[in-house]
Amino acid sequence: MPLDTLLYAAPASLAAAIAASVLGLLVGSFLNVVVHRLPIMSQRELDNYIAHEAGKELPHQDSFNLMTPRSRCPHCGHQITALENIPVISWLFLRGKCSDCKAPISARYPAVELATGLLSGVVIWAFGGGLLGLAVLLFTWLLITLTLIDYDTKTLPDDLNYPLLWIGLLINLNGSFVPLRDAVIGAAAGYLFLWGVYWLFKLVTKKEGMGYGDFLLLAALGAWFGWQMLPLIIILSALVGAVVGIFQLLTRRIARGEHIPFGPYLAGAGMIALLYGTPLTRIMQGLLQP
Repeated sequence: MPLDTLLYAAPASLAAAIAASVLGLLVGSFLNVVVHRLPIMSQRELDNYIAHEAGKELPHQDSFNLMTPRSRCPHCGHQITALENIPVISWLFLRGKCSDCKAPISARYPAVELATGLLSGVVIWAFGGGLLGLAVLLFTWLLITLTLIDYDTKTLPDDLNYPLLWIGLLINLNGSFVPLRDAVIGAAAGYLFLWGVYWLFKLVTKKEGMGYGDFLLLAALGAWFGWQMLPLIIILSALVGAVVGIFQLLTRRIARGEHIPFGPYLAGAGMIALLYGTPLTRIMQGLLQP
């Protein structure tokens, strides 16, 4: 079967969008687990590596991954049952509290599930249910996960950034968004742009303004949408980041000089580029033309 046929095999439909939304609710529940556990897994792996190189006993020898151990209440250790793990519904039924100790369960959990479900339906409605639609679903889920991890830990894991980049290049083998040449240039330009900003800022201020994960995330977005979309993504992420940062300073939610994660703004700009990038780029080009 030709690649074009596979990419666009299933056209957009209301039924497909609803099915994607239901799937997104389930995936959103899993993303909550990934957001919590992946940074811990990375730290445990680093701790074990350092201990191994030093010839010491490994500090973490128990099994800890995305599947085991079973999810538990962090306050009382109550093991979460299947009925208590139904996206959104369980949280509402439990009234946002642990069934055992009645400790509050963060509203972020159902919010992530709802957001993932909504965005999953939107992108399938926009791109259909073929391989392109499935790839865009992965794009969306990875950006949601990266956003939350960066917000919590101020890190963007390579374990997520690299798949996002490679999927972007692969999906453009047939020019799904841009020709492969533009995708490769976009990946390189995205990385090198923030790399240059990082070193310029460091030379001037003697401080680190961002992490290498930001370079990779912009490179991944360049791989998906080509170098032509990078100015729009950079402008959108910088504007939103500046507005949110000023608001947080004024409301004293952050201290002056405190590092603000840039990944969520890049991810948000990436979703805007996915859904509205072409018309917004044309508008921006029109404003810049004399």
